Amino acid sequence: MKGLLQKIFRVVSLLAGFAIGYQLVGWSFAAILAFTNVEAVAVTEIGVAVFGGSVFGIISYLITPWLIGMVSTVNGWMEAALKVIPTQDIVVGVIGLVIGLLIGSLLSLSLYRIPLVGVYLSVALTLFGGYLGTSLMLNRKDEMTFLTNIFTRHGKGAERGSYRSAKILDTSVIIDGRIVDIAGSGFIEGVIIIPGFVLEELRHIADSSDTLKRNRGRRGLDILNKMQKESSVSIQILEQNFEDIPEVDSKLVKLAKLLKGKIVTNDYNLNKVCELQGVPVLNINELANAVKPIVLPGEEMVAQIMKDGKEHGQGVAYLDDGTMIVVEGGRRFIGDNIEVIVTSVLQTAAGRMIFAKPKLEKASGVR
Repeated sequence: MKGLLQKIFRVVSLLAGFAIGYQLVGWSFAAILAFTNVEAVAVTEIGVAVFGGSVFGIISYLITPWLIGMVSTVNGWMEAALKVIPTQDIVVGVIGLVIGLLIGSLLSLSLYRIPLVGVYLSVALTLFGGYLGTSLMLNRKDEMTFLTNIFTRHGKGAERGSYRSAKILDTSVIIDGRIVDIAGSGFIEGVIIIPGFVLEELRHIADSSDTLKRNRGRRGLDILNKMQKESSVSIQILEQNFEDIPEVDSKLVKLAKLLKGKIVTNDYNLNKVCELQGVPVLNINELANAVKPIVLPGEEMVAQIMKDGKEHGQGVAYLDDGTMIVVEGGRRFIGDNIEVIVTSVLQTAAGRMIFAKPKLEKASGVR
C-alpha cells in the first residue's frame, strides 16, 4: 500500500512539475524574445516550453521520494514532541495564542501609520501579543479549572471511563510483591495501571551497581511479569509522562488526579502526600494490619520465645503473620514454646504489637 501511494505521488509530482515548467519556461522564453525584439515561430516557443516542462517534471519525479521522506521525518518529530505534552496544555496554549494575537492586532493598528517602521512594529507587536497570551495561559492553567474541567469531561470522557476505579501502582508496592496475592484473591477491581515512569525507575534500579538495589529492581520486574501472566485483573502500562515534574511521587499524584484513580503503595511519605492533596490511596501495610486476627486482653495463646526484648527480662515471639509478641519475664524461656496470656495490644503505624505474660510462673517449655 505504501509503495502504491509513493508511485501515485511521483506521477502527480511529474505532472505538476511538467505544468509548472511548461508555464514558467514558456513565459520566460517569450519575455526574452520581447526584450531582445527577436521574432520566433510558434512551434519554437511551444518546443521550448515542452522541453522546460519535461525537465521540471523529471526533476520533480526524482526528488519526490526524498520529499516524502523529509515530510515523514518532520511528521514523526512533531508527533513525538506533541505526545509528551498533555492535550489540555495544547488546548489552553492555543486559546492563549488566539487571544494574544487578537489583542496584539488591535494594539498594532495605532502603530501601522508610523512611516517606514510602522509595518514592522505592527508585526512585532502582534507576534509578541501571541507569545505573551500563550505564556500567561500556560502559567496560570491550574487556576483556569473551568477550561480544563470542560475539556477533561468531554474530550477525555471515554478514556477516563475506561480507567474508572483504576489502581495505580508505585515502585515500592511492586517490589514488595504482596500485590500479586491481593490481585489474585479478587479483592481489587478495575484496571491496574503501571505508569511508564515507574517501569523506567524499576529498570534503572535493576541496572544499579549496588547489589541490593539491583536485586530489588529485578524482583520488581519479575513480579510485573508474573502479574501480567497470572493475574485475572486487567493490567495496562500507561506511557504517559510529565516532563516538567522531576519526582516520581509527584508524577503519580498528577496521574491519579487526571485519571481519577487510586494510588496503591506502602510508602508512608507518599501516603501522607496523597492525603494532603486529596488523592485516594490504598496502603498495603494498612490492609495487612486490618486483616490480622484481633487479639483481646485475657486471651491465651502459645508462643515460641525467639529472643530477648529491650527491657530487662523480656522475651520476644512472633505470630505467623509477623506480629510481635513482647512477653514480660519471657527471657528465661528463649527457644521454648510456652502458653502466654495477652495483657494489652498496641496499634502503631508500623503494625500491631501484643504484650503478654507467661500463663504459669514456672512454665516448662515444650521443644
